[in-house]
Amino acid sequence: MKNTYFIAVLLLLTNTLFAQAADIDNGKKVVELSCVACHKTGVMGAPKVGDTTAWQQRSEKGLAQLTKNAIDGLNSMPAKGGNYLLSDQDIKDAIGYFLQVAKVTIKAKAKKVKTAPVKAAKAKPVAKVNKPVKKAINSGAMKFNRLMKPPSEWNPAPFEDGIHDPDGEGAYVLQAPREAFAELNKSNSGNRIDWVKSLNNGKISPRYDRIDPTKKPFVMDLNIVREVKGSMPNVVYPHKQHTQWLDCSNCHPDIFIPKKGANQISMASILMGEKCGVCHGKVAFPVSDCRKCHSQNKKKPLVAGRKK
Repeated sequence: MKNTYFIAVLLLLTNTLFAQAADIDNGKKVVELSCVACHKTGVMGAPKVGDTTAWQQRSEKGLAQLTKNAIDGLNSMPAKGGNYLLSDQDIKDAIGYFLQVAKVTIKAKAKKVKTAPVKAAKAKPVAKVNKPVKKAINSGAMKFNRLMKPPSEWNPAPFEDGIHDPDGEGAYVLQAPREAFAELNKSNSGNRIDWVKSLNNGKISPRYDRIDPTKKPFVMDLNIVREVKGSMPNVVYPHKQHTQWLDCSNCHPDIFIPKKGANQISMASILMGEKCGVCHGKVAFPVSDCRKCHSQNKKKPLVAGRKK
């Protein structure tokens, strides 16, 4: 009875101190401004707002560890959710709001009470029982991001890909992607094809002009570097690989204004299909390949210029 009373008191004190330490009103503002892009819909496995089960699982290691994971980043979530302007206290407030909405109680670990050793009775042998095999769960992750699909859904037939009209006869005449991609260089994401390497190796030859097959592309060999705050490497945008496929008018000025400082780009906007997300995740590699864009070590100088 004494131990039970001790644990109950400790739990009450822990929850009271946590409520005092976190500013829930500020936490709500932080979540609404910086976190809902992922946590509202569960992007890439992010625990949704109000999902008691998901937040209970993440709080099992304690508030300190939960806060550290949010500040430092974990798995697909970047440090501070990608908003490096947030303070550590803002993150703590946001967690306080998440837990309050999900009605999750942080359990305190009770101190072990030393007791006199008791000689254990010899246990009777127990018959071996085969554990049931758990069925794999198809999460259907990133349904809105077409190129972030489970392996079973890679490169479907045209009449099943969600792009072509399944009622149109042409969708059944088109060559199946698995057959068309057989000789191309492979990748580990998206539609599993390394298109740039395939282009450089001469395995594909994009037609630059719809009418004139002899017209050559205007290839611009210029890298644009966007400095990123926090621990993530800087973003490098290579014009060369893009202009080998596309005309400048594909991106400018409707998607990107060709002027320094004129474009506000964030992971939240990309995930929602804006800016880079207009193509990436739909017809280009998905946003799960962080290092393809965040590719410049910060120890190197930030230079945006032509390659020699």
